Amino acid sequence: MNMEPGSTEGGADETLPKNHPAGPPAKVILKHGQELEEEQEELAEHQPLEQEDLNFERWKRRPLPKRTLHQKIDDLKKYLWNAETNEFMGRSGKSWSLILLFYAALYLFLAAMFGGCIFCLMWSISPYHPTYNDRVMPPGMTMAPHLEGHDIAFNASDRKSWRKYARSMDEYLRQYNDAAQERKNIPCTQDRYFMQDNLEESAERKACQFKRSWLRECSGLSDPTYGYNVGKPCILFRMNRILGYLPGQGKPINVTCGVKRGPPEALGQIQFFPKSVFDMKYYPYYGKLRHVNYSSPVVAVRFMGVQTDTPITVQCKLNGKGIINDSPTDRYLGSVTFSLEVGA
Repeated sequence: MNMEPGSTEGGADETLPKNHPAGPPAKVILKHGQELEEEQEELAEHQPLEQEDLNFERWKRRPLPKRTLHQKIDDLKKYLWNAETNEFMGRSGKSWSLILLFYAALYLFLAAMFGGCIFCLMWSISPYHPTYNDRVMPPGMTMAPHLEGHDIAFNASDRKSWRKYARSMDEYLRQYNDAAQERKNIPCTQDRYFMQDNLEESAERKACQFKRSWLRECSGLSDPTYGYNVGKPCILFRMNRILGYLPGQGKPINVTCGVKRGPPEALGQIQFFPKSVFDMKYYPYYGKLRHVNYSSPVVAVRFMGVQTDTPITVQCKLNGKGIINDSPTDRYLGSVTFSLEVGA
């Protein structure tokens, strides 16, 4: 039996019209559906937003309601002591105990470490002499009276103008009173350095006497005005103390005075008491812990013929080996400069 082409096995003819176009495959239909959905999404994205979407105020954080003073006080009380949890300032008793124990141990450790460092430092240094000395070895010089700078101006006939200078001299010389010197210090006659290095480091060193009476007219004993009432003032000079220093390298240091600014003849005659040198027997100085009663030697200068109503600038210098008295930066190194004006 002959079968027509295009017939099925069941014998049913499933013929299609010749002019009917073939339908698209399923794959092509699915692709067209996806494209349609994408186009719809793109159209939705370009559509204008609704008014409620543009209302950004609703996204802002709403302010908290204001709390009353009573509520704040209640919160503070609850923070200080919460009766429900038995907490003080947000911590339980166990937590506070651990914190206090930690800080107590920490600060005890720091205090022990600090005390140990101080102990090691004090154990390693000597209290009698410095391990490192950065002071200038050449000594400076100080003067008395020293009240209003280095200006000495007075009228001999006006007691009020020079009384402050006399009081300053009394205060300065009180430690040199004869009775105090005889009680504390020993008489020395040798004209050489008083070396006491053979003693133990902590042993007290003896000091030589320097009596106030040795200054004679400038001692204030016979003339309590120190010559200011007659226009012949006294001025005291003393070298600064330097531990272990031997001034002059075996020879005494002397003092000289002259006019620095003004007419040279206005200064007149000068007297020195007890003499114009610092005796070597008062050196070296062993420090205040060992040289307890040490009294620095003093040189007194009396200006006998100062011209009245003539202001001058006077400079007194130390002179000797190892002395610097012309330093441009330190006016007190080895010299003292002061103005002097004596009125009638």
